[in-house]
Amino acid sequence: MYKVIDTHCHLDEVDDVESIVKKSQNAGVVAIVACGLDYESNNVVLELAQKYKSYVYAAIGVYPWTIPDALPNLDREVQFVEDNMKYAVCVGEVGLDYKKELVKQAGKQQQQELFAAMIDIAVKHDKPLSIHSRYSWKDCLNLVSDAGATKAVFHWYTGPSSVLRGIVEGGYHISACLAAEYHYEHKRAVKETPLTQLLLETDTPVHYQGHKAEPADTVRVLTAVRELKELDLAAVAEKTTQNARQLFKIA
Repeated sequence: MYKVIDTHCHLDEVDDVESIVKKSQNAGVVAIVACGLDYESNNVVLELAQKYKSYVYAAIGVYPWTIPDALPNLDREVQFVEDNMKYAVCVGEVGLDYKKELVKQAGKQQQQELFAAMIDIAVKHDKPLSIHSRYSWKDCLNLVSDAGATKAVFHWYTGPSSVLRGIVEGGYHISACLAAEYHYEHKRAVKETPLTQLLLETDTPVHYQGHKAEPADTVRVLTAVRELKELDLAAVAEKTTQNARQLFKIA
């Protein structure tokens, strides 16, 4: 059994957390980073981190898709993240999403202003960022780099190789998910990213080709990465776990 870390999941969206945690422990998952998206989910992941100390670690942030509903209380959402960073290992899930459906409700500038606020909090508290960057890969990289943030992971990256090179050169990470089994762009990104800057994740409870992910699936991600990188399974497990421990300061 190999030791792996699920660096990005949404435990607040899981019905039976207790059984999910037990199953992941039995599979070799030694830690889970649970990401919040808004005031409500941030509170839940902070509570889960307290309940499952030294196993579940909280990441808190304000997600771009929450802007339309959170707009009247957006300042409160941002302030909550600021006030509770001492209880979290990461600022996330945050970032930009230029899908037309969202841009109609929350424009690019509005998203960028919120993301900039999240980056500022991460820099101030010396915490990494867990970044959502759909169709906005270059802008995400530029905002993070220009703000002087030194620690970030671009989760489930499917963007162009040109931006990926900037991510790697900037010392940032990407995280591989179950899409590494079948998605061309994500597979390419995993191949092109040095193992020293690669993490594993599940994005639980998202569905991958009909399969509802859970943290135990981190082991499947490990196998997919090994096949893409053509490396020894133990070496991939050891290095990605070490990367996660160092980035999130997980003992």
